[in-house]
Amino acid sequence: MAAATMFKGNAPAGIYPPIAKLNPAADPRRMRRIIAEDPEWSLAVVPLLTNLCLQHIVKHFEERPILDELVPDQKAFVLEKLPPSLPLSVTANLISDEGYWKRCCEGRWGVSDVSEYSHSWKRMFFERHLENIIELFIPDVTDPRAVLDVVPLCQNYVRRLKISQLLPPIKEPPKFDEDDASDSASDVGNDRPSMDHFDFRILLDKLTNLEELQLVYGVKGCGMNFEWNLFEFTFRDCEFLAKALKSCKSLKVLRINQSKVDDEKCRKLLSYLLDHPSLLELDLSHNLIGDRGARAIGKLLNRSRLERLDIYDNQIRGSGAQALAHALSKNTSLLYLNLRLNRLGDEGGQAVAQALLKNGTLRNLNLGANELTEPTATAMSHALVQNSTLRSLNLSCNRLGVDGGKVLEEGMSHNSSLLECDIRLTDVGLESEYCIGKVLRTNQAKVRRKRTQAVAASR
Repeated sequence: MAAATMFKGNAPAGIYPPIAKLNPAADPRRMRRIIAEDPEWSLAVVPLLTNLCLQHIVKHFEERPILDELVPDQKAFVLEKLPPSLPLSVTANLISDEGYWKRCCEGRWGVSDVSEYSHSWKRMFFERHLENIIELFIPDVTDPRAVLDVVPLCQNYVRRLKISQLLPPIKEPPKFDEDDASDSASDVGNDRPSMDHFDFRILLDKLTNLEELQLVYGVKGCGMNFEWNLFEFTFRDCEFLAKALKSCKSLKVLRINQSKVDDEKCRKLLSYLLDHPSLLELDLSHNLIGDRGARAIGKLLNRSRLERLDIYDNQIRGSGAQALAHALSKNTSLLYLNLRLNRLGDEGGQAVAQALLKNGTLRNLNLGANELTEPTATAMSHALVQNSTLRSLNLSCNRLGVDGGKVLEEGMSHNSSLLECDIRLTDVGLESEYCIGKVLRTNQAKVRRKRTQAVAASR
């Protein structure tokens, strides 16, 4: 009884052994014999020596790039682990894997459409990289070596440059000394920057694979800091660019838009493009080109291999259109001509229509919104009777009138080659519009039948 009463309630300390001694597994200190510094360390996972070596290569790739010496599986492992932040001086001419350059592009610009770059991520990266450098170049501030150092790395991959802005130099307000204001004022005119915008002479002759160049001399997103001089294509810019274009023998497409290119700059620019060995497309739309500039363009047509010419939204009038028409009548290479949104009038419209009587290569002509009326419709009707190469004609937004529509309808009734004719907003009348559309549908059906017969014959 005394023993029973002794063990009622809480047992005295030391009578029962600790739980850890009865069950050693419950003691966390006895669950593992090795306490590692890495909590994820385990004897069950020991990396292969090969993987350790590859991880070392990835970690020290910038100091000692090793890639071509590896077997394909090892090379794929290294390329997958390489960070996109590696210097271009290391990766440009060493890594050709598209997966690596895809990670570089998406990490820098997010989702991108690689189809515009012939499905090459590497080409896309270097073209956009060089574009960004040029667009942020500030004359007399940015070191030209920032561009020149990249050229050896990207010259084999750059085929197109789309420059959406070109920054002018930073203009500091002149400082006048009150004691000698006249001398200070005379010195201001001599403090001129070495260039007005980026000088393409240092670049274009080194890009031996460049085929397309698109430029806008202006500033994007200037907001409340807007000034007209931010959108000025100076004569010095024009001269520098012209010399650079002449040295770029591989160039096929040139576009200079929204840059205030006037007659003088147009003449200067085109004088360096005469007899260019590879230029096929020229786009000078949305500028200030007038009749003198149009005459320079006409001269270029006779001394080039141009296949496409876009000069819409300019200030070309009748005499300028006559110069273009004269060149068009002798030209044997131009396939596409866009003169929309100029001021040709009937003087220029009739001249272009008469040129179609002699031209045998032009397939697409746009004369929309050019203040054309019935006389031009009459001349175009005569041209459509004889011309058999034109496939698309745009006369929209002109005042041809009902009589002009009837004359055009008469010419179309003798034409079997034209497939498209845009006569919207010309007041030609519903009957003429219906008849012209009927002829076009007939011509289109003939073309489809010919294609079907050609496919059947090839089988």
